[in-house]
Amino acid sequence: MTSDVPHPRDLLDLRGSVAVVTGASQGIGAGIAARFAAAGASVVVHHRRSQEAADAVVDAITRDGGAAIASSADLTDETAVEALAQLTGERLGPIDILINNAGQNFPLHPVLDITQAEWRAIFRDNVESMFLCTRVVARAMRERGRGAIVNIGSISATNPAMDHSHYNSAKAAVLSFTRSCAQELGPYGIRVNAVSPGLIHKTGIEEAWPDGVERWQSKSPLGRLGEPEDVADACLFLASPAARWITGQELVVDGGVMATRIY
Repeated sequence: MTSDVPHPRDLLDLRGSVAVVTGASQGIGAGIAARFAAAGASVVVHHRRSQEAADAVVDAITRDGGAAIASSADLTDETAVEALAQLTGERLGPIDILINNAGQNFPLHPVLDITQAEWRAIFRDNVESMFLCTRVVARAMRERGRGAIVNIGSISATNPAMDHSHYNSAKAAVLSFTRSCAQELGPYGIRVNAVSPGLIHKTGIEEAWPDGVERWQSKSPLGRLGEPEDVADACLFLASPAARWITGQELVVDGGVMATRIY
C-alpha cells in the first residue's frame, strides 16, 4: 500500500472538511447534513425560506457534537450564491465538498398541460441552481487543487414517471452536467458524481399516496422505501477518500427497483 492511500479506518473520515449542503432544511438534505457532520465535517445547512427548520437541523447536529451553521440563499441568483460561499469561508473555511441537493418536482401535470412557466421553474430550481453553485464553488476549489461535488439526481432521469416530463428532463440534465463537469474539472483535482434516489420516505407519504407506496414496496427487492440516511451514506461515500478515484458516475440508491424486470 502506498503512503498516500488512506487507512481503511479513515476512508469515511471528513474531519477538517467544510461541506455545503443545499436544500438541507428537511428530507434528504437534512439527512445528508447530519451524516456529514457525524463524519466530522463542518456543514452549511442551506435553505431558501425555511429558517426555523434549518435551525432545527443545526441544533440537532450541534447537540450531537457536530459543527454546523444555517444560511439562506436564492440559488438561482448568482450574487446570492457568491454571498453564500463567502459566508461559508468566513465562518467555517474554504469549501471542500458541495452537495447540490436543492430542487423541486411539483406541480405534476401531463406534458400537454404543463405551462411554460412551470417548465422553466423546474429547470431553474433543479438545473440552473446546480450550475451556479458548481461554478462559484468549483472556481475556488480549482485554486486549491481539490474538491468533491455530488449532485442529487433521480431514477426518473432514466426511468421517467408519468406526468413528470419537466422533472424527468431536468434530472436527465443533472446527470449530463455531472459527467461534463467530471471531464472538465478532473484535471484540477475536483471529482463530480451523482446520486439518484428512488422513492424516499417522508412523513405522511403512506396516507397521501398509499397505492404508490404499496406498488413501490412490492417491486423493491429490499421491500421498503428508502430513508434519507440511505441517500446520505451514498453521498458520504462519494465525497470521501473512499471514492478518491471515482468521478463522472451515477450511484443509484433505490432498493433494487431499477434492477427488477418490467415485463
